[in-house]
Amino acid sequence: MTDQPTPMMAQYLAIREANPGALLFYRMGDFYEMFFEDAVAAAAALDIALTRRGTHLGQPIPMCGVPVHAAESYLLTLIRKGFRVAIAEQMEDPAEARKRGAKSVVARDVVRLVTPGTLTEESLLEARRHNFLAAHATVRDEAALAWVDISTGAFQVMACPLPRLAPELARLAPRELLVAEGARLDDLAQEAGAAMTELPGGAFDSATGARRLCALYGVETLDGFGSFSRAELAAMGAVVDYLDMTQKGQMPLLRPPLREASGGTMQIDAATRRNLELTQALSGGREGSLLAAIDRSVTAGGARLLERRISAPSRDLARIHARQDAVAWLVEDPRLNADLRAALQRVPDMDRALSRLALDRGGPRDLAAMRAGLTQGAQIAAWLSGEVPADLSGAAQALRGHEALVALLDAALVAEPPLLARDGGFVAAGHDADLDQTRRLRDEGRGVIAGMQADYAARAGVPGLKIRHNNVLGYFIETTATHAERMLAPPLSQVFIHRQTTASQIRFTTVELSELETRILNARDRALEIEREIFAGLRAAVLDHAAAIGQAAQALAEIDLAAAFADLATAEGWTRPVVDDSRAFVVEGGRHPVVERALKRQSSAFVANDCALTQGDTPAIWLLTGPNMAGKSTFLRQNALIAVLAQAGAFVPARKAHLGMVSQLFSRVGAADDLARGRSTFMVEMVETAAILNQADDHALVILDEIGRGTSTWDGLSIAWAVMEHLHGVNRCRALFATHYHEMTALSARLAGVENATVAVREWQGEVIFLHEVRKGAADRSYGVQVARLAGLPAGVIERAREVLDALESGEREGATRPAALIDDLPLFRAAPPASPAPKPRVSPLEGRLDAIHPDRLTPREALDLIYELKALTGESA
Repeated sequence: MTDQPTPMMAQYLAIREANPGALLFYRMGDFYEMFFEDAVAAAAALDIALTRRGTHLGQPIPMCGVPVHAAESYLLTLIRKGFRVAIAEQMEDPAEARKRGAKSVVARDVVRLVTPGTLTEESLLEARRHNFLAAHATVRDEAALAWVDISTGAFQVMACPLPRLAPELARLAPRELLVAEGARLDDLAQEAGAAMTELPGGAFDSATGARRLCALYGVETLDGFGSFSRAELAAMGAVVDYLDMTQKGQMPLLRPPLREASGGTMQIDAATRRNLELTQALSGGREGSLLAAIDRSVTAGGARLLERRISAPSRDLARIHARQDAVAWLVEDPRLNADLRAALQRVPDMDRALSRLALDRGGPRDLAAMRAGLTQGAQIAAWLSGEVPADLSGAAQALRGHEALVALLDAALVAEPPLLARDGGFVAAGHDADLDQTRRLRDEGRGVIAGMQADYAARAGVPGLKIRHNNVLGYFIETTATHAERMLAPPLSQVFIHRQTTASQIRFTTVELSELETRILNARDRALEIEREIFAGLRAAVLDHAAAIGQAAQALAEIDLAAAFADLATAEGWTRPVVDDSRAFVVEGGRHPVVERALKRQSSAFVANDCALTQGDTPAIWLLTGPNMAGKSTFLRQNALIAVLAQAGAFVPARKAHLGMVSQLFSRVGAADDLARGRSTFMVEMVETAAILNQADDHALVILDEIGRGTSTWDGLSIAWAVMEHLHGVNRCRALFATHYHEMTALSARLAGVENATVAVREWQGEVIFLHEVRKGAADRSYGVQVARLAGLPAGVIERAREVLDALESGEREGATRPAALIDDLPLFRAAPPASPAPKPRVSPLEGRLDAIHPDRLTPREALDLIYELKALTGESA
């Protein structure tokens, strides 16, 4: 015999079966409940109690739940741990279900599937980062990548063959990647940090995708949006299909899709992004990245735009110059820039507020965000009038013309509305007469009744008339039998309706009093109902202006970023670079923005350096030698970052810079293995180097650090040598090549365009002082043993290392050909005996006097006397 599930549990199981692969949040009153395997998994993930409810097939049913009002925090935890959540709401009032019978179940259905790429709630999102959902489609010999952020409405697509997918995913960092079943892109998705979701192949049909897009935008053809390939239509169609499925038909407000042209941005692969720490530090997180060091934006939209610009620097020369013009104009007027930034600080995240309203997940504060953003926008537009750079002028134009909507929202909303519409209290007094009266009844019912009583007493000519209330009759009019005779006779009998006679009193009612009673009893619910109706009307008004509001939000982000770049340039002494179509790369006094920021916190100065990677029209390669810890990697990286900043439209950390357009940026810096793929550190190095040599064109910028160090000395040297020759003769690109193989400095005499440079050091009393200054020339030593001593290796190890190094160097000078022979001649290593305590050094009178001084205790007169005393002691010591 088996247990028959209860009607409620049968409903749960049916909904669960219809939504495989997701935890089911099953609404029961004020809680979302989970049962069976979902409960076990959720209880462990959320660290909440696991209980039981009834039995199924003879076994207790595991159960856990979370409060509805706190569901968002639990959803965030589950999403971060890789879960998908189906939310099943009650679709009717439980009272309606009870009317159908004791065993009737409240109707429930899934209203939304929450996945990493479909988040809209403010508490689930990072305000300053996009939350992209991406889809990759392959149609015959074509492939494309589409991506959307439903929290802002951004929707883009590009041709993307499989070899380009990894770099593009690294750029976008999507939270979720949609692929066709059997696509086998798990590794790429994992490397990009994206959850991968497989969809049936039919979701990627290009013809169906075109129809879905036409239906979404209400058009007959997509020609007005541009020309799209079959693969692009398939990728966009898959995105729309997935959104329709997860949002249960409540589609987000998506902007028309933009096609990103191939070659429009600087190409940066995943390894280079990681090595340069563009948006994320190697240690994880944002702090320590270029983005964190330069982000002075004051709006969420501006911060997201900055990340896009840094992740994909432009190759459109006109666009770069226009952005630089805007920054330069604001640099020249710091007062205006300060005013703009102060106004922008009061601009809320209109993009995400608009998205929530479109999905019917918004509240009164989202309407207030529209009002505040457009109000500040109008003020900003007024400041940006007259002769203004084109980018700022265009942005200002998008901020004008919203007066009617702002007036409506300003008249309708209180200054500080509540979060949820269901709480009421967000509509301003005087906006709706019916609401004002209902609120008066709700809040001042006794006063309204008193006023009606005085009115009736005057009309009846009965000063003693009273309006009273009891639980049986509700509100009624009461007077004595003597006075009642007048009210029972015409014409008053047509107003006052006899209701009840008692021993000493006669009671009446009126149509007006009955209606008032109903309104008083229902005033609270009626007030909420009126406010919900007003909210719906305001929401509709905002959505009618959605396109214009979206443009205004983008304009504010553009202005914010230009103002932020200007503030950064002014505060840090950055300059406007010359960017053109040449292959020049000349930087005077360049600095590393992240390292300089860290040094400033330590009150230390950064040593600026020059870099010139051109000889006439011929690109140059600098071969950089010098010890570890001297700053070679910093020098390499800073020049790459200067190129990124310049093509992002920012000023750069240098006294002067002339940069020809960089088409591709490659970096092979640092050492890391890839154990998951069975790759050693050396193998990773070689794979990344191969990618550079196979892809770099003559407008690329390449920075390489210590190629060949993961193998034997002669193998490593030969590989590094061949790589350098290939960069020079085949790729013909601009490059910085750091190495410890001093033998390679001979290449400067063999290859035109190769120059030697070194990071200067100074030795003083056995110590190595790093000057961090890059000079022309070659280093003669690596100072590895000195660096090892600075790192804290035991003294015995350092001494033995010096001994071996001296033997090898002397053998090399004497023409030895077999290092093994040199090593055989070394005396055997013997551990040094424990060091005996060193005798105390003799302390001079001067040193003794200095030890006895406590500067903080000296008066000015005592300090002056002490100077004469120390001068005398110095003479004695001499």
